[in-house]
Amino acid sequence: MLIDFEKVVSIGASASSRRAFLFEPKDLVHFETAWEWQREWQKYLLEEAIASPAVWLLQHQNCYTLGRGASELNLLFNSKEPPHDLYRIDRGGEVTYHLPGQLVVYLVLDLRNYQLDLDWYLRQLEQVLIDVLEALGLQGEQIPGLTGLWLDGRKVAAIGIGCRRWVTQHGLALNVNCELKGFDQIIPCGLRGERIACLNQWIQGLTVDDVQPIMRKCLGNRFNLEWISEDFH
Repeated sequence: MLIDFEKVVSIGASASSRRAFLFEPKDLVHFETAWEWQREWQKYLLEEAIASPAVWLLQHQNCYTLGRGASELNLLFNSKEPPHDLYRIDRGGEVTYHLPGQLVVYLVLDLRNYQLDLDWYLRQLEQVLIDVLEALGLQGEQIPGLTGLWLDGRKVAAIGIGCRRWVTQHGLALNVNCELKGFDQIIPCGLRGERIACLNQWIQGLTVDDVQPIMRKCLGNRFNLEWISEDFH
């Protein structure tokens, strides 16, 4: 998937902060590609060349990512010979794992249109996840002092954000029907003994295709966004 940034900027320049470009690549996306999309959009928002935020709903090929200050002690493999691609990136948090069957949501939003409070934003992302699970008949759980979402004591979603001058990057990852084996090679989010799970362990046969439209609706409702989802590639 290629994004014609000149085209979207020309459209977004006349749009509002409540109209958001929505990108939903059909194929698996390399982490570096999605990261570059976010950085490019963040640059446009910071330069005020575009008014509209952007959101990506996608799946990654297998990879591990480490936050800015993450410790490599949470890797249970040699970082010079990782089992999958390994990236140190500009978000908070420790190590996490991306793979097919996990729905990843990246948001490039200007928090000056909401609240200038990163804790508020993290809690909103958790609430989006709670809304998604509620729509599926499941009750998501928050744990005070921690970020993410749990279900029956098992973690089903991770959240990690970056922010520059109140314009966000990165977002959340919800395990839907992914293979969990790769999580055994890390200490997820730096939480030793954390149990990781997928939603299809509660709802047999559930897939990302089932969850994605629910996620799209819950994001739009929570952040009061109207989607612009034309074909830009």
